[in-house]
Amino acid sequence: MSHRFAILGDKFLLDGQPFQIRSAELHYNRIPRAYWRERMLQAKAMGLNTVCTYVFWNEHETSPDTWNFEGNLDVRAFIELAHELGLWVLLRPGPYVCSEWDWGGFPAWLATIPNIQIRQNNPEFLACSDKYLRKVGEITSDLTIERGGPIIMVQVENEYGSFGNDHEYMRAIQNQIRNAGFDGVLFTSDGPTPEMLAGGTLPDVLSVVNFGSRPGERFAEFAKFRQNVPFMCGELWFGWFDHWGQEHHVTDTNLQALDLRWFMENNASFNIYMLHGGTNWNYMNGANWTPEGYRPDVSSYDYDSAISEDGTLTEKYQAFRSVIADFVGDLPAPPTTTPCEAIPEFTFGESCLFQQLIEKGETGYKSMEELGQGYGYVLYRLRLDTPGEGSLTLEGLQDYAVVIADGIVQGTLDRRLGQKELSVKHKGEIDVLVENTGRINYAKEMLQERKGISCASFDGEPLTNVVSYSINTDKAQFISESNPTVPALYRATFELKEAVDTHLNTSGWGKGNVWINGFNLGRHWNIGPQQTTFCPAPMLKQGTNVIIVSDLLPGQKRTVEGLVNPILG
Repeated sequence: MSHRFAILGDKFLLDGQPFQIRSAELHYNRIPRAYWRERMLQAKAMGLNTVCTYVFWNEHETSPDTWNFEGNLDVRAFIELAHELGLWVLLRPGPYVCSEWDWGGFPAWLATIPNIQIRQNNPEFLACSDKYLRKVGEITSDLTIERGGPIIMVQVENEYGSFGNDHEYMRAIQNQIRNAGFDGVLFTSDGPTPEMLAGGTLPDVLSVVNFGSRPGERFAEFAKFRQNVPFMCGELWFGWFDHWGQEHHVTDTNLQALDLRWFMENNASFNIYMLHGGTNWNYMNGANWTPEGYRPDVSSYDYDSAISEDGTLTEKYQAFRSVIADFVGDLPAPPTTTPCEAIPEFTFGESCLFQQLIEKGETGYKSMEELGQGYGYVLYRLRLDTPGEGSLTLEGLQDYAVVIADGIVQGTLDRRLGQKELSVKHKGEIDVLVENTGRINYAKEMLQERKGISCASFDGEPLTNVVSYSINTDKAQFISESNPTVPALYRATFELKEAVDTHLNTSGWGKGNVWINGFNLGRHWNIGPQQTTFCPAPMLKQGTNVIIVSDLLPGQKRTVEGLVNPILG
């Protein structure tokens, strides 16, 4: 059955009738594919009629012209499933997505293109974004409502008014989205200030506004900017994200339920950000730049959302469902979810040193991107003429360094804390292992992200005899050593009668990542707030499972257990 979606004055129309968009954000790549259906049915049971997702460029074009839209990245299948379940879709292909995601979704390899200027009217950038958007269009544009699919609106860029006001750039992205085959309603989504709204939209594109509270006041201000258009909150922030080393965010459910009631009473459209956050798998967490400096995000994207990271329906979910039911009547029962289970503690008895994983050495100071590596770790081997003891200074550190000399960890340097100097005793060689802790995804500072170090000096003398190495964790060869004195990967196995959801307790470890059966579940760091790593059943299997944990800090606990509940604060 074909449908029509349009805008008439201050109303959305579906098949000629007024239509309230009741949407919430679900990101296909942050949710195990096996759970997509359950999450969408949870959305329907809360009274929503639409789901919204970004499309994440860096996940899909992992290197120039190398594309991946399979498995958990099959955005087409995600949209088709929404259609099957009777949900409409808002599509946000970017090319920039923010979303507390590494570099706002830009592929790391963009940083190696000469003269490129991301998010600007720059020929080098626009050539790449056009190719990307055409590929997204090739995969999904036939799923717009105009062609019988569920996509009712497509977003142009994302919160551009928080970054700049280059309308020529915005027009170029709008044209690229049209040329990619998206022929329906386009919209922009920006923060609530006059500067953000004016900078981030175009006169002939629907503008929606993002905020977290006081909808009446926000829309009254918005009405000074645009008149005779539907009121819609493009991101209704009913939760928030966490930074490493800071408190876990918990927001006020009662106030949010009152705000949601305002939307229902006033027939205003909304998109709750997030309904279910899921997880920043792998190395994909982003980072912010604040007045205090660099602040990387945790791997859990629980977001204090209505559906928790492991799929639990929270008090917030029930409150929102009750509000919407007051206006739309009876709602379907939510699907039954399987609770997390505990896994007995197991011990790690094998390890492999990071220094054994180096490859692709290049003379001079090379960034991670210049080494052809997007994520993880790089190592700089500094050679000095004579042994000595003094002050090592690292310039341009992005983001966390462990300094090793003579098989001994001399100390660590952390970009968050503005650290760049360390006292070192050496016999002529210093290894600097640098971790990319996540690229900035918001604000102008994202333009400067190049991971690694730019140079080093010892007691004020520049060190020019240096080789930069990639680190390939996939080549790890493990030996029976339970606790070496330098950064290492650790391996263990454990048995399961059946695969279950669980939360792996890494609270006794230092800093690194967790892999299950080859899948990178995300980061751990003892500064918190996150102290567990969500491990969904689809990543596990009946029988023997292999877990690898990297740790930059020696002398830590070397056991893990699976918990029923997460430790996020």
